[in-house]
Amino acid sequence: MRLHGVTEILPGALTDAAAAATVVSGVFLILLGHSLKRRKRRAWRAAVVLLGLSVVLHVVKPEPVAALVAAAGVVLLVRHRAEFRALGDPTTRWRAVRLFFILLVVSIASGTLVIWLNRRDIVGGFPGLGDLSRELAYGLVGANGPLVFERDRPLDVVGSLLLGLGLMTLLTPAYLALRSPEPLPRVTESEEQRLRELLTRHSDSLAYFNTRRDKSLVWSASGKSAIAYRVVSGVMLASGDPIGDPEAWPGAISAFLDEAQEHAWTPAVLGCSEYAGTVWVRETGFAALELGDEAVVDTTEFTLQGRPMRNVRQMVGRVARAGYSVEVDRVRDVDPSVRATALADAAAWRSSDTERGFSMALGRLLDESDPDCVFVAARQDGAVRAFLQFVPWGTDGMSLDVMRRDSTADGGVNELMITEALQAAKDLGVRRVSLNFAAFRSTLERGEKLGAGPVLRLWRRVLLFASRWLQIESLYRFNAKFQPAWQPRFLVYPAAGDLPRVGFAALEAEAFLTWPSLRWFGGHA
Repeated sequence: MRLHGVTEILPGALTDAAAAATVVSGVFLILLGHSLKRRKRRAWRAAVVLLGLSVVLHVVKPEPVAALVAAAGVVLLVRHRAEFRALGDPTTRWRAVRLFFILLVVSIASGTLVIWLNRRDIVGGFPGLGDLSRELAYGLVGANGPLVFERDRPLDVVGSLLLGLGLMTLLTPAYLALRSPEPLPRVTESEEQRLRELLTRHSDSLAYFNTRRDKSLVWSASGKSAIAYRVVSGVMLASGDPIGDPEAWPGAISAFLDEAQEHAWTPAVLGCSEYAGTVWVRETGFAALELGDEAVVDTTEFTLQGRPMRNVRQMVGRVARAGYSVEVDRVRDVDPSVRATALADAAAWRSSDTERGFSMALGRLLDESDPDCVFVAARQDGAVRAFLQFVPWGTDGMSLDVMRRDSTADGGVNELMITEALQAAKDLGVRRVSLNFAAFRSTLERGEKLGAGPVLRLWRRVLLFASRWLQIESLYRFNAKFQPAWQPRFLVYPAAGDLPRVGFAALEAEAFLTWPSLRWFGGHA
């Protein structure tokens, strides 16, 4: 056996036909372990089958101790079968089968090619169809086939490659079959209407972003509260605060957790307020991590006068003298020609091909379904050079959604647009404006002050380094110019062991991480 070395590590002898089956079963069980921990029904079925096969093999090739251990595993799984209730993804069952046969064809072709490339070291030359088929079949499960090699190096190359191809062929479809489902968003027209009614009565500054079309909703039993979420890499990721009456939040949280448990998803919340985070922690026992602060400006107190606003005042004056003017309108009042131009410009001015945003971005621009959004356009010589879009925040606020500008536009045009929007707030009936989110603001602010400890200073240096790609410091500095009140936002997660998984899911949801598409294998894009 090529896996003979395993006998020096694992207890018990691995010999002949049982060895390959035992090792492959072991590799599968490592993959199944995580799924079994999450109470997945498919994982239970696969584990019962594999352990049952192990029992049979160890009875045929007498290994009484191993057979008893495997049999005990089967008995325990059958006895506790009712605990494995988590549903699998119904769309992946046949995709996994399809992927298995595709990978099997690739493995056979690749294995045949590598054997042909090493044909000069095979005793008797390149084999016939029968010997070739047996060599491939044995090699894919880690066993020696009928071919004899004159040197050890070609033997190791062929054996290692075939074993690697075999593991890929078996484990990749297994992962696809066992992974948690990632359903497509499902919000009916009636649900969206109910959600919009709740937004007018009980609203977080990020609540309107939950009308995105790539989220689903789970409702409290009373229907007075809802939680918007998306499933990303097995994480059921909610965004912002629960929507609706705070007294009904516990009911929505309970329904959210039940949904997560039913599908073996890891529940988490991205960007909730301090009050909502307190409710989540109280109701669930989860942990919370402060992500940063949201900049909120009280428009009744905003002014360009005074020394703290000197920098903004100078930038606004310079840009205005360069011939820029600003228009502030509700989306319902925007001219159709401006709408068409803005949509084209939004795509052209985007810094990357990926549209980012999940918790603090609407994903729609100048859409007819959002008549109360506010559109701010900066013009120079009649041409739009930059624009903003704000979404409604309850009945007397708005939250910044989109900020785009032509790369050739003068510096300070964003400051000009925000200043004009804040000054036009009274006519719009807006008292409070939420600007950009500043990640880890408190660390950046405290870390540069006298007396900051070494850990805080080190963490600040890490954030400054990351700012080269993620604009962490620049967003904080930009927001701070407008003298806002800082409102903390939190990430809520089940336990420390779940934090890396939740963190990666949050980055993926916000499109800071993107993965290759599985569309060729029948997966989702």
